[in-house]
Amino acid sequence: MMVALVGKPSSGKSSFFRALTNMDVKIASYPFTTIEPNKGVTFVKTKCPHVEIGKACSPNNSNCVNGVRLIPVKILDVAGLVPGAHAGRGRGNKFLDDLRQADALIHIVDMSGKTDENGLPADNHDPLEDINWLRDEIELWVKGIIEKVSKADDAEIIKQLTGFTPKNEILSQCVRDAEKDLRKLARLVCERTKPMLIAANKMDLAESVKNFERITKVSKDEIVPCSAELEIVLNLALSKGLAKYENGEFSISDNANQQQRIVLEKVKNFIESYGSTGVEKCVEHAVFSLLNFIEVYPVENENTWTDSKGRVLPDVYLVHFGTTAKELASIVHTDLAKNFIAAIDARKKMKVKEDYVLKKGDVIKIIAGK
Repeated sequence: MMVALVGKPSSGKSSFFRALTNMDVKIASYPFTTIEPNKGVTFVKTKCPHVEIGKACSPNNSNCVNGVRLIPVKILDVAGLVPGAHAGRGRGNKFLDDLRQADALIHIVDMSGKTDENGLPADNHDPLEDINWLRDEIELWVKGIIEKVSKADDAEIIKQLTGFTPKNEILSQCVRDAEKDLRKLARLVCERTKPMLIAANKMDLAESVKNFERITKVSKDEIVPCSAELEIVLNLALSKGLAKYENGEFSISDNANQQQRIVLEKVKNFIESYGSTGVEKCVEHAVFSLLNFIEVYPVENENTWTDSKGRVLPDVYLVHFGTTAKELASIVHTDLAKNFIAAIDARKKMKVKEDYVLKKGDVIKIIAGK
């Protein structure tokens, strides 16, 4: 799974990427700091089932800290888009094409209004305009891809769009619902294969708060208030022992000097106002709400919740809500699906059939023949 960060230049995308991944990236106040997309990994958090059985887990494809499972998610930071990107402005077609591999988009918006649509310094720019034109650019890019089809029949259009999703049934439904309206088709393809939420960045600035309150009243988009800069400060403070952040409570260490304390008080006030810096929340919302993924734990022993090596809950998989037990088997290993017999709900110690729909946090044993 991959989540892409999109937005105009100087909106804070690179800072957002750094806040999520702790990777050093170019950050500057001029357009097109990022040319080639940055790729990294962040984590979404869920409660680890090992706390239910009182045994420490042995994570293999993820991490676990204090009973919280950290599940990796790939992050792509796409270079800044500008109006006219679909027609090639600002190397737009190259940047847009990077989005094909993404499952969901987070639009990083400079909610302060201090940069214009091209990412240049401005006064009182309306962030709502950025929200609207960027969506239009992506839809027009998709429409342009559709228009390259020599024969405008449904099969050819679906074939042309297969790079957007491996599930042709989604594209088929889009084609049917669009009823030959190519712009509508482009919109449906974007909504159903690249769902997007708005990250209202730079919410630590007074101008941002005013714009956020106004825009949330009129916009139908899902908008999450956040500050990438404060998340970077928070991570740095935690790594240096200048602060603690546990169970949503933020406290400043006595080791912090006066200047550090002033900055950390700003972080503290932001967290108290919004519940967090909002950066991790954006990714978790994208994964669990926009994409409707759930986490499941396949095991080989339903009694001890271990694999063949005795490791407790070694693997966790993110799967779409609605995934069945047999579909999970195919995700774990194709041979398990070919020889699938049944599955066992390890909590209930109950055998389930191949069409059993997995639930969030399920611990499942797959029974397969040889």
